[in-house]
Amino acid sequence: MSDHPAWQIEGYDHLWMPYCQMKTAPLPLAVRSTSGVRLHLADGRTVIDSLASWWSACHGYNHPAVVDAIEQQLSLMPHVMFGGINHEPALRLARRLAAILPGDLNRVFFADSGSVALEVAMKMAIGFWRNHGQPGRTRFLAFHHAYHGDTTGAMSLCDPNRSMHASFGDGLLKQLHLDLPRDDVALAQLDQTLGHHRDELAAVVIEPLVQGAGGMRFHSPKVLRAIAETCRRNDVLLIADELATGFCRTGTMFAVQGTENQNLDKNNPATSGSAVIPDIICVGKALTAGMLPMAATIASDRVFDAFFSDDPSDALMHGPTFMANPLACAAANASLDLFENEPRLVQVREIERQLSDQLSVCRQIDRVVDVRVKGAIGVLQVDRLDHVDRLRQAFLDRGIWLRPFGDCIYTTPSLVISPDDLSQITTAMVEVTRQWASWN
Repeated sequence: MSDHPAWQIEGYDHLWMPYCQMKTAPLPLAVRSTSGVRLHLADGRTVIDSLASWWSACHGYNHPAVVDAIEQQLSLMPHVMFGGINHEPALRLARRLAAILPGDLNRVFFADSGSVALEVAMKMAIGFWRNHGQPGRTRFLAFHHAYHGDTTGAMSLCDPNRSMHASFGDGLLKQLHLDLPRDDVALAQLDQTLGHHRDELAAVVIEPLVQGAGGMRFHSPKVLRAIAETCRRNDVLLIADELATGFCRTGTMFAVQGTENQNLDKNNPATSGSAVIPDIICVGKALTAGMLPMAATIASDRVFDAFFSDDPSDALMHGPTFMANPLACAAANASLDLFENEPRLVQVREIERQLSDQLSVCRQIDRVVDVRVKGAIGVLQVDRLDHVDRLRQAFLDRGIWLRPFGDCIYTTPSLVISPDDLSQITTAMVEVTRQWASWN
């Protein structure tokens, strides 16, 4: 162990790093500070973060408006329990989220991480049917290549064969999994499966438009709408996991809103007229502009009403210690101010255009099997991702922090990235991928 250079860093021998085999993993990147779209490293280098800290730093790092809101809240009340207590930052945030989400997604339950938000959604769905006298409806249907988080319930929704959680096998709840239905035959299979298992199914769970960590796979609003209609026809709830796709990442404020004209006003028919309206939606990551941990599970009035009763046993018994943390609420409210007052959707459309133009040449690179772009997401899918550590280092040598995974070399930059900085990312993606394809 002591031969590994990382173990020479004071304190590193007490860390357990995520998503890596620590015995063989390269030295982690030591970051001293952040600004805009850049990471300033402890060794004096500065690199562009092409991933916006796992999609979350939507307005870039250290945005002064968000920092100021956090500092003001810090001087008043950094935290207070949410059981039997509420506070203005949470009330304001809940009201604003309900206003910008489509349909009757009006009841906001705050959590402290995306995985917990999914767990809460699962409990809501099971409790909904229990309170309607159908306690046997406890299973879920998710899709192949899905990824919904790392806690036990969320893990069971991930692809049982292809995800990083496949090895947990019998330790997970048994759910149903199908291919995403992209044609009439597959839709008929989904319809048949929902009908056959209706008495045991609580909900269908989907990542709208983009399956993220399962391979950055895209599907169309038409497919999403067809899935929603099939759920309605079979009286099965629909849960939308927008932890990664929410807040303009795919080109609309929320992915369930498809390609509709965006206006952050729920009373404007153009805002929700063509949206898919799930029964429950989960948001996180960019919710606080990547500043603080927070997520939310937002339920429709229909789902909430199933718990609204004179019987205490009908209540949703869940409550993370740090739910509705005032600092996180302040950050989220400041982030929503920026979405309202700055042209993020316009910026996303420009990012999409630039990614499409500048990555298209990669279709000619050997071993690249697909190039796809949606909103502020650019993906090079390859036949097999090898030499990953060397590949990551090649990007660092060009001043870019990029972390390939699965079969993807991808970027999800901050929505405020400049054209010049984005060009540095795309140039590196083209050059490094071309170089990588020639490695033995």
